[in-house]
Amino acid sequence: MYQVIKNPKYDFIGQSYANSCPNLHKYPATMIPQIGIELFAELGINKGKLLDPYCGSGSSFMVGLEHGIEEMYGFDINPLAVLISKAKFTKIDLNKAKELYQQLRDDVYEFAKKEDNLNSLELPDFFNISFWFSKQVLQNLAVIKHFIDKINSEDIKRLFFVPFSETIRECSWTRNGEFKLYKMKPEDILNFNPDVFGIYFDKLKKTIGIYEQYYYPKLKDAKIDIDYCNFQKREDYYDIVLTSPPYGDSKTTVAYGQFSLFPNEWLGIKYARRIDSMLMGGKSSKAMYQRGLIKEYINKIYEISTKRAFEISSYYFDLEKSIKEVASSVGKNGISIYVVGNRIVKDVQLPTDQFIAEKFEENGFTHLFTYERQLGNKVMPLLNSPSNKVGDKRSTMTKEYIIVCKKYKDN
Repeated sequence: MYQVIKNPKYDFIGQSYANSCPNLHKYPATMIPQIGIELFAELGINKGKLLDPYCGSGSSFMVGLEHGIEEMYGFDINPLAVLISKAKFTKIDLNKAKELYQQLRDDVYEFAKKEDNLNSLELPDFFNISFWFSKQVLQNLAVIKHFIDKINSEDIKRLFFVPFSETIRECSWTRNGEFKLYKMKPEDILNFNPDVFGIYFDKLKKTIGIYEQYYYPKLKDAKIDIDYCNFQKREDYYDIVLTSPPYGDSKTTVAYGQFSLFPNEWLGIKYARRIDSMLMGGKSSKAMYQRGLIKEYINKIYEISTKRAFEISSYYFDLEKSIKEVASSVGKNGISIYVVGNRIVKDVQLPTDQFIAEKFEENGFTHLFTYERQLGNKVMPLLNSPSNKVGDKRSTMTKEYIIVCKKYKDN
């Protein structure tokens, strides 16, 4: 087993993402930038090419900018994540954005004065849409999107779509404070009449303000390249990896695809309903994972549930493959930093931190250290039900692990 060091310096108790930089958009299970900022200082990292193979809403890039990293690359299969990241880390013409804000506001309100205009717009028709939205909300959202689509600058248009995404969710019949989709109670729906335009333009104004104050000043000459696809291997190219991969399959841990479903559908993503199955561990495995130190833990789960053991195996097969590709993309003396939680399945805690260290060592790295930190700032349930029996609740993960490895040989 690889040594784990408790390091309270990295607990950041009571702190959130916003303590370092306000986010433009909610996103599930984001890594707080403070971890990377502190660790880069400890390791003396201030140059090189940075990679985040599962970049989410872009915490790693904030770390890179704080430490003067001038070339960064990110990948994510969720288009909403890439939209948020690109909006934050792309330099735009701020004066033009403010001008377009006022123009958009005038155009939307003027257009909406005539009912014929509202009825002339084609509404999206993705599956079960009327289950989640009233007709009036759909029409008002369609008006906003109609005028955002007219913006010529793709970079400004992207920034304007970020608050649109949050407005979609906030004006739907989904319960607040949930990442998964749960519909409001019928009595709550009766009293629900959101001011779609008011909500959107309030959010847009705040988004431009946050971008101007916290992100724009840091976007000097840094190159930040973000793509929505699986990580693309690039031999011996990167110097630093900083990432927080999914802790397990999206279906049973954090449902990134479900959280992002409405925005992705409104933005025309054809595979929006398949994203959770496309993520790590999303497809069922036909074999049990039976290698290395994780084997005995999967076997314990197998004794309780064959189905869950195969689902867990799928995640570790995918994680192993991904680590192999990441490892080959890092040059000699490169540093890999993974931040992960050890989830509990069927009352068995899976040592994913140990698995990550083991796999990097199998691929030309040496394990430097693993720090344990208290998990007090990610939005995750404190209890779950491993048996799926009513009232049978157990604690979920309360700690995260920061696994740091260094590449000691060429590919």
